[in-house]
Amino acid sequence: MITRVNEPTHTPHDPLSEALGYAVPIAGGLTEHAVVAYWPGLDSYLLDDEQATWTAKQWAEHLEDPLLEHPSAASPQDDRRAIFHLDARLHPDDRELSRAEWAEAAHRLARAAGIETPGDTNDCHWIAVQGKHGRLDLIANLIRLDGTWQRQPTDLLRRLSDEARLIEADLRLIPPRATSQRQGSAQETPTASSQFGRVLAPLAHEQDGLLVAVRGLVEQTAHRIAHQSGAAGADTAHRLELIAHRLYGIQQDLQAVATHLNTPPPRTAIPAPPAIQAATRQPR
Repeated sequence: MITRVNEPTHTPHDPLSEALGYAVPIAGGLTEHAVVAYWPGLDSYLLDDEQATWTAKQWAEHLEDPLLEHPSAASPQDDRRAIFHLDARLHPDDRELSRAEWAEAAHRLARAAGIETPGDTNDCHWIAVQGKHGRLDLIANLIRLDGTWQRQPTDLLRRLSDEARLIEADLRLIPPRATSQRQGSAQETPTASSQFGRVLAPLAHEQDGLLVAVRGLVEQTAHRIAHQSGAAGADTAHRLELIAHRLYGIQQDLQAVATHLNTPPPRTAIPAPPAIQAATRQPR
């Protein structure tokens, strides 16, 4: 499972459209199929609603409500893009997960991302959408019900990566490095692409790769600068956070390339020599 934190947005429509694969708003219920999890406080809304399901437009409006109720809310860096979007993708060879398994993964990732705190009645509005094969999208509004901004962990990316590894183990999923490890043990003559792929794999590894160390240093610096007084420090901290997000995207892209390069080409059948073909040809 590979997690990716996307750039924050002002409204939930684009993240929800990306998660579903079509533009929002659109009619049609989503609760039973696509929305596999949501913040616990939403139960009271659903129980009082006469509709059996909500449309994509209604889910988007629900996520947007805190923005309308608290239009002046902003992050400590004065960022008003309150919509947080995380997507998690399974290995291409992973098995199909049940709705309950997707829901468990969603709640665990929500807690790791700092948008769900058990027992917190003023928590964030969030939903988890399973609208594409092997992919989960978690969309949240970082403006809490009391109008304050939800603070997320300074080591957000590392927490998500660690939780993804635990989810893989608990649900018996394929870790990202499994393909390259299997290919590394094969007794084959290395090609230029496979050699480059094996160089990229440790570089982009989610736990101890070189890019992880660089990203961690950037995140720690951003955290320290954010506590300094003055607008200049807050602006610099915000820029460093964006750099950390971009580094995370680059790391995931390199990891995907490494996995692709380490995957051997499909075997092609070698035609038998003419003598063998003649011997095995059926008589007319």
